Amino acid sequence: MKQDKKLVVAISSRALFDLDESHRIFEAEGKDAFCRYQVKHEDETLEPGVAFTLVQKLLALNPALPEPLVEVILLSRNSADTGLRVFNSIRRHGLDITRAAFTSGQSPFGYIGAFGADLFLSANAEDVAQALAAGHAAATILDSNPAHSTNPQLRIAFDGDAVLFSDEAERIYQADGLGAFTENEVEKAKTPLSGGPFKAFLASLHHIQSLFPPDLAPIRTALVTARGAPAHERVVRTLRAWNIRIDEALFLGGMDKGPFLRAFGADIFFDDQQKHCASASGHVATGHVPHGIANPRVLPGPAGPGGKA
Repeated sequence: MKQDKKLVVAISSRALFDLDESHRIFEAEGKDAFCRYQVKHEDETLEPGVAFTLVQKLLALNPALPEPLVEVILLSRNSADTGLRVFNSIRRHGLDITRAAFTSGQSPFGYIGAFGADLFLSANAEDVAQALAAGHAAATILDSNPAHSTNPQLRIAFDGDAVLFSDEAERIYQADGLGAFTENEVEKAKTPLSGGPFKAFLASLHHIQSLFPPDLAPIRTALVTARGAPAHERVVRTLRAWNIRIDEALFLGGMDKGPFLRAFGADIFFDDQQKHCASASGHVATGHVPHGIANPRVLPGPAGPGGKA
């Protein structure tokens, strides 16, 4: 990451705020009723959504930095007219978000690159799949009601294979089982894994961490993986080869990830497998990364202009 490059996170309105009520109106009564509802209630402040605390903590990094290096962009399927309530809520919650794209029902994923975003978070799985296919780090924010951390430090946890790393090892596991997977990872222990969709995002976090003494960094990261020994060695050597810092590494050998993520105090966790996301979302905010061999392709289809934005 270049010294002057910002960490830019693009987020949809439904990931940022609780828009479930308006989405129910869209599904039950259609677009016109949805638009009337949003305009009627545009002066009512929206409640925080699943990723709200993450955004708060991201933006809170800037005062501690030599110069502002973090920006959050709003990408919404709302129109500018119906999205006025979202921007009113951003202002009333004191969030320093000034840039946005409102696309009136169309997928906003094409603007991720234009804004230079390092990460895209959305409640719309189709938009996320398109973003990943275009080479962007992206995750679908899952519905949950996790306990919000009171720790001011930003804590982000990642799965390994198909998230930080490519799915090359996972493909062997899926095809030939655990024994073949372990044998391959031991054989290639000193061969770094290829990067996955979140490698660059982790590198951006690492850059900000490097501006502080390790014990004073406002960001803490964790690798939380189903791998166990001896398959751990290749992971350690890969991160070393990338020269990327990870603060904690949990090699769980197939154990349930949820309790460990709660113990870490993650503000968000990213995983490619639905079963691990389901476990995690009961404890912490969770983003599903529909990438790699474990995920069928999400096909484009019609989507609403509001609730799924």
